[in-house]
Amino acid sequence: MTSSAQAQSVTIKLGTATPGGGFPVYGAAFVDAVKAQDPTLEIEAINTKGSTENVPRLEAGTLDIALVQGEVVHEALSGIGRPPADLKVVTAMYPTAGLFIVRGDSSARRIADLKGKPIAWGAAGSGLVILGRYVMDGLGLDAAKDFQPIYLERAGDGPAMVLDGRAAALWGGGAGWPGFMAIAKQGGRFIAPDAEEIAHILAKHKFLKPITQAAGSFPSQTAAIASVGSWSFVLARPGLDEAVAFRLAKALHRAEASPSPQLAETTARNTLAAVTDPALLHAGVARFYREASLSR
Repeated sequence: MTSSAQAQSVTIKLGTATPGGGFPVYGAAFVDAVKAQDPTLEIEAINTKGSTENVPRLEAGTLDIALVQGEVVHEALSGIGRPPADLKVVTAMYPTAGLFIVRGDSSARRIADLKGKPIAWGAAGSGLVILGRYVMDGLGLDAAKDFQPIYLERAGDGPAMVLDGRAAALWGGGAGWPGFMAIAKQGGRFIAPDAEEIAHILAKHKFLKPITQAAGSFPSQTAAIASVGSWSFVLARPGLDEAVAFRLAKALHRAEASPSPQLAETTARNTLAAVTDPALLHAGVARFYREASLSR
């Protein structure tokens, strides 16, 4: 890559998700972090329906990079229900532990207590909905049949439905996730799979991993919460210029020195650990890691 290519002004389209969810918040922090380190790398954040829209838009080239939930990444790259996607990893974002949140006065204490009740699973295009399906399937449940499923137009609509009683619980995940924050501030309480249920889920869906939501991630959450989930990723469209991916990786690595709360786990080390096959890294990212002595 020439010095002129490094300094060239480039505009990149970043797909996030519906307003009120975690992806737009993360996307804003991502844009700010990259701009602070490489001002000529312009990133335009675009609200989409979420992970399940972002993947085909990357394939079509209408997005350059996009935020994608781990379960959607798994299905897209593995070719589950579709041809395998030719997409590459720019960076790991953060791990998502799937959880329910209920009102503080709810009688529900376990997942079984929520059967047959209205559950806000999230925005229809969100990867969190797919995570919920896998987790419930691991417990021998059908998220669409064993509950009264509510699929949201906007992720931000979920908290009000729980707080006013239209939904018994909201499903979601991710440290600082806005939906959980809104309910936790009103005394909400979390429900997660217990140890035996976690074992059942992981035995059936081996791509899921044990993930613990650290204590203090949400208001009044004094104890760590064990659950299951996966890492979300920033993926790149086919043909994204290697020089651009190199610059993104370099800017993100520099931003690790003083990360925003949203990007605290967006590191080169976590990316290398979370990617199951080094070949999934974008060539520009892989080259930056090698030149920065971050990988072999």
